[in-house]
Parts: sequence; structure tokens; C-alpha cells
Amino acid sequence: MNNAVPAPARTRGRPRGNPPTRESIVSAARSLFLEHGYRSTTLRAVAGAVGVDPALIAYHFGSKKGLFADVMQFQCANALAVDDVLGGDPATLPDRLIDAVTDLWEDAGFQRLTIQGDEAAEVIREYLERELLARLVEFLGGRDATARATAVVTILGGLIYTRYLNPLPTPAALTPSEIRHSLTPALRAVLAPRLRAAAPTTAGRRGSPTSGGGAVRQGGFTGRNSHVTAEKQQVDRKAGAEKY
Repeated sequence: MNNAVPAPARTRGRPRGNPPTRESIVSAARSLFLEHGYRSTTLRAVAGAVGVDPALIAYHFGSKKGLFADVMQFQCANALAVDDVLGGDPATLPDRLIDAVTDLWEDAGFQRLTIQGDEAAEVIREYLERELLARLVEFLGGRDATARATAVVTILGGLIYTRYLNPLPTPAALTPSEIRHSLTPALRAVLAPRLRAAAPTTAGRRGSPTSGGGAVRQGGFTGRNSHVTAEKQQVDRKAGAEKY
């Protein structure tokens, strides 16, 4: 009698993938991108460093550009940690947002990744819009959530651009603490719920009988016309007197 357990049948389709393997690929790729740069790093080199088939990398990430995007996204996600940033005291949310951005960009390794060209800039744009902006909209809620979240991302994007990507002397010279002190009030202002504007009343509209401006104008014209009429009558009487 054969008691051997039959081998499980192989399922068709792509492999499910192993998260530890994916993380090891991202880690190895990050090291190679930092050491050799984006252009000189190949998928074959990354696969060799991890000990996997290059086809597995293509399956997980699609291309080298996709792998690089994952490396950047992974570091952004670790540093910004949206759940941690949004999960604290709402009163100090602006401080945590500024600290998360400066902590990420002050990292020397991350700065070296960001100079890899258009690929890095594209990843950063996608992260700000698809991850941070979307999560902020969900977190804030309400009819003006998108407008408020957009204002927040605009401020943070301006910080990234003027201090790190295309540094201006003044922002680049500030310490992270000074950056927080400068931008926290602006973030607090745009994060605050916006009050619905009151509907305009008709009492002060131009041309309204109750409009003060219209009454003044009307009275002014009436008074001037009366004065002109009186002068004309006086001239007419004088002319009549001289005639006789």
C-alpha cells in the first residue's frame, strides 16, 4: 500500500509572490541605485544580488523604472508613514507633516536617489498626489476636503522644490526647526475647516430704493437741478426788466 502523500498540483497563472522576496529586491535595488546610479543599474544585477531570476523582478515591478519607483515609494512611505502622521493629535498635525518631509529629505541616501533625473521627480509627484493627497482628503472629510488637502500638498511641494530640488538660498539656509516654525502657521490655516460664505442681501444693492448710495446720488442730482432752475429764472426776470 502506497501511503505517500501526493504532491500538490501546480496552479496555473503567475506566482503569487513572496513579500519578503519583494522587500529583499527593493533593498538590493536601493543599494545598487545608490552605488551605480539609475542608468548603470540593470535588472540582471539586482536579480544577481538577491539570487532570483530576472523574470521575477519583471513580474513584480514590470521594468527598471517600476523598480526604481518602488524603491522611492518605499522610502517615502517609511519616512512619511501617513498613518502615523495622521493618527496623532490634530493640533500638532502641521508640525508632524513638516517634520516628516524634512526628515525624509535630510537623509543623504534619499537625496542621492532624487538626483537620478526625471524618474525621481516623477515618482515624487506621483507619491504626493496619489498617496499623500488622497489620504489627506480621506482623513479631512467634508465638502472642502479636496481643497484643503490640495493646499497642504502645495505647501509641502513648494518646500521640497525650493529647499531640496532647486534650492533657493534663503530656504536652503534654514534649519528643519526654522522651517517648521515658518510653515506651521500656513499649514494650520489651510487645514482649518472653511466657513460657508453668507448669502448676499438685497438691502445694499445698487439701484435699490433702500440703498444709501442711490439716495445720495438721487438727492445730489435733485439739488443741483433745483439750483440751476432758480438761476435760470433769475436771469429770465432780469432780461425781462431790461427789456421794458
